[in-house]
Amino acid sequence: MAHYDIRTVQLRLLDILLVIHDVCQQHQLRYYLVDGTILGAVRHGGFIPWDDDIDICMPRKDYELLMEHADEWLPKRYEFICYERDKKYPFHYGKIQDSETTMIERPYRYYLGGIYVDVFPMDGAPSNKLVQHIYQFWYKKLRKLMYYRVRDPYRHGHGPSSWVPLLVQKTISMETLQRWMKRHMMRYDFETSPIVAVNHNDGLRSMVSRTEVLGDPTPILFEGKSVMGLKDNDAYLKQLFGDYMQLPPVEKRRMHNFFYLDLNHPYREYRGTEKLSEQ
Repeated sequence: MAHYDIRTVQLRLLDILLVIHDVCQQHQLRYYLVDGTILGAVRHGGFIPWDDDIDICMPRKDYELLMEHADEWLPKRYEFICYERDKKYPFHYGKIQDSETTMIERPYRYYLGGIYVDVFPMDGAPSNKLVQHIYQFWYKKLRKLMYYRVRDPYRHGHGPSSWVPLLVQKTISMETLQRWMKRHMMRYDFETSPIVAVNHNDGLRSMVSRTEVLGDPTPILFEGKSVMGLKDNDAYLKQLFGDYMQLPPVEKRRMHNFFYLDLNHPYREYRGTEKLSEQ
């Protein structure tokens, strides 16, 4: 059971999305709603009622331009966070966060920041089906190593389950893993590849035609606001979710239930002693 009002969180996330949209429009950057966010736009006209996050993707070139100029382009309260800008950051994709809020997702994966929109860089992908499987195999291995690098090794006790995380943490630096991951993801150039990986985390299901399915960013309404979807949202959603218009059973409609959430105080003021805020 979540300790916060989901609609309040959704509307604050919508504020971040609209800021991103305005910045991208001003600077001719491409972005797309993806995953559950574009599903919500198509099926519900906005957020999936039980969903409390927003995912977008950007072609690698646009992603890195936004990363480079975030401090000058984004309003002051919003921050682009990624490993290139914060060596404590544990992921291989970015987030745009509201610095006037505080959130910790999971106690065992501690990273202190504000509520955020996930920003995934898009790269090309192999066209050959066999090579796609090999490519995704190595991506999953690298992502697992990154998870072990930041996970509490004793999360499941001090027995054999702690050995692999401890080994990774003692032998491979996060800097090395980030370098390996970025090199792997950028193996195929986005601008010239017929196939692109919309979100590597979704595996083979996210590999679609760059021109026929992804296309140019295409306006779609989300909570009554015009933002950007794909050229063929239907083809993408069918590949990702199957019969995406069918609602999942109630027991699978899960919220994040964040470990700590405070929408009223900046994360830089957090001292680790506050109790979970009920918003």
